[in-house]
This record gives sequence, C-alpha cells and structure tokens, in this order.
Amino acid sequence: MFKSGFITIVGRPNVGKSTLTNHIMGEKLSIVSHKPQTTRNNIQTILTREDYQMVFVDTPGIHKPKHKLGEYMVNSAKDSIRDVDLVLFLITPEGELGRGDKFIIEALKGQKAPVFLVVNKVDENTQEKVAETLVNYSKEYEFAEIIPISALKGKNTDKLIELMVKYLPEGPQYYPEDMITDVQEKFVVAEIVREKALKTLREEIPHGIAVDIIQMKQNEKGKYTIEVELICEKDSHKGIIIGKNGQSLKKIGETARYEVERFLKARVNLKIWVKVRKEWRDNPLLLKELGYKKLK
Repeated sequence: MFKSGFITIVGRPNVGKSTLTNHIMGEKLSIVSHKPQTTRNNIQTILTREDYQMVFVDTPGIHKPKHKLGEYMVNSAKDSIRDVDLVLFLITPEGELGRGDKFIIEALKGQKAPVFLVVNKVDENTQEKVAETLVNYSKEYEFAEIIPISALKGKNTDKLIELMVKYLPEGPQYYPEDMITDVQEKFVVAEIVREKALKTLREEIPHGIAVDIIQMKQNEKGKYTIEVELICEKDSHKGIIIGKNGQSLKKIGETARYEVERFLKARVNLKIWVKVRKEWRDNPLLLKELGYKKLK
C-alpha cells in the first residue's frame, strides 16, 4: 500500500518551519535566518520513500501585514491550509497563547484535514514550560497529535515522520522519486543569496531586500555564470549593503557562492550588483515581476 499527500506547515514567524523542512529533507531548500518573515513563497519539497511520498508546502509566517508584500505572505499562508491532507501547526513553548497563534487557530477551525501541534525548540525550554504550553493549546483546538521536537537537533523528528505517514491517505506517487523540489534552480539560488544578505547585514537593514536573477547560464565545461541584482529600498541601505571598501557585499558574495556551488554541484562565477528601487514592497507590479504572484 502506497501513501501520499500534501502537508502544509503553518506557524508564526521564526518558529522553525524552514529548519524543520530542511531537516526532514536532508537538503537546504528553504531560507533559514534568525530574522522573522524570511520565507516569502510556498516552497514545495518532496520526500519519497519506498512506501510513501510527502509533498511539503512551507509557508510564510502568519503575521499582521504592514505592506503589500506582507499581505501576499499572509494570504499565501492561509491558502496553503486549504486542500491539503495534513497540517503541521508549529509553535514554540510560550506557555500562554499569543495573539498570533490565536489568529492561526481561528484559521484552522473548520479544517477537514488532521492538524498536528508540533512544539519546536523544546530543548531550549524547561519541561514545566513545555507542559504548560501543551495544556493551554489543547484547550483551544482538538489536535490529531501533539509532538514535542527540536527541529535543529533532530530530536523526535523520526517520530513525527512516522505519525505523518500513519495519517496520509492511500494515493499515487505525484512526482518522480529523484525530484526533491518543484521550484526552479533560479529560485533556490535567489533564496541563498537573500539568506546570506540577511545574515551578513546589520540590524538596521529591514526586510526591504529582494533578489532578482538577471542571468544564469552554464558553459560547455559545466561552470555557471550568475548575475544577480540585490534590490533595496533606500540609498542609505545600498551603502550599508556594499559596506566599507565593499567588504559587506564581498562577504555576501563569497558565502552565497560557496552554498550555490554545493546546491548546483558545479563551479560558479557569481556577480552581485546593488540596486535601489524605492518602496518596492508596496508596488504590486514590481512584486509580481519578482515572483510574488498571489497578490490580492
């Protein structure tokens, strides 16, 4: 009996959704950063084994939107809850429910698919706080399963996968067994560059950063030439991104190139330019150009 299904992961920003996806897949496919709201698109990753196939939809964290990009991210996360076979509601041990998690629980009510409460980062909290969290969340929603984990350290993730397989319906193999993501290579490369920018830059750079792949080509020897525009909203941000004597931009380029080469399994010549496009996050046409298609 072969089982298959679509699984969506929802939760507030920065609870570890991308870290969990990456751990399960054993591949770096979703952007990971200590800064919230880093995942902007629903990334489908595919885990295929002999008797099952799981298709994961990683969503932007649900939060109160402050601009058009924020609206896109929240709408995208809400849409991902519908028409799936299983929902993983990822939280961290907070004790009491915050407004954000209450908002998500309201969105989950009426959901036909089973919902797991997955409590992440249990290794960073006391048993008492974890227990208090489980009790309080259980009062608000009837979860099919409650699983405490550490996505970063892989604690209890095997048990989580075992339970997911149990709840999946019988179904076909939707994707070839060697396919691990349905997103284009360009998208993954852009996400790697954006992640390295977020990790390199100082706190005064907000999430007004986007990455546009201008050119990506491979020569007859297999080496890639990739030209990238790193887009920011202000001239002052451009200066910070470039850094003194170009040091910040150089660091972004070096760390991104290393990871892009690992992903593409080939040598890469990576060129990055910084471009100011004022208030791009509130420009619907520009957002669609950059790949944010679900604006409403």
